[in-house]
Amino acid sequence: MKNLRIVLMGITLIAVLFVLGCGGANRTVSRVSSDSVTDLSGNWNDTDSKLVAEQMIQDMIYRSWLSDFTMEEDRKPVVIVGTIRNFSSEHIETGTFIKDIERELINAGKVKFVASSKEREEIRNERTEQQSYASDETAKRLAVESGADFMLQGGIKSNIDASGGKAAKFYQVDLELINVETNEKVWIGSKEIKKLVQKSKTKW
Repeated sequence: MKNLRIVLMGITLIAVLFVLGCGGANRTVSRVSSDSVTDLSGNWNDTDSKLVAEQMIQDMIYRSWLSDFTMEEDRKPVVIVGTIRNFSSEHIETGTFIKDIERELINAGKVKFVASSKEREEIRNERTEQQSYASDETAKRLAVESGADFMLQGGIKSNIDASGGKAAKFYQVDLELINVETNEKVWIGSKEIKKLVQKSKTKW
């Protein structure tokens, strides 16, 4: 009986140690700067989104379409970001990429920027309600929105060339700036990213 009790106590101790070992899994968390590059999987990430948006918008605003429009109309062009489609084989949060593009457009100060169709719907509801509930002095007028002169559209494509534990991931971002009134494409930009990923055991 005494030996049985010792064995049971030993099994219980081993079980407790096993549970504690599993609960305290080998995981460490470190805070890093939001600007740091954390490319863990080789997939499209926040760094790619920010860098591509910055470089493509810089190229766009220094092309001749901008100076031509400014001289002809004597004002800054009004731009809206349309749909950016994900044609790649992985999940890419295009909403984050669109926000990066919008930020670069606004901060550049070369164009005026208007809200997207979804954003305008909420603002229009607010403006409509103001006609009934806000004072005459503070209610905002209807039908005085700034119409967009140009819409920016595009897509993200990807391709993977893999063999064994190595893979080359290729991303291509294409953007087009289109005259809303005439459908004329005034600027086309393309940015490519290539990443080499190596793992000991993996499936691509």
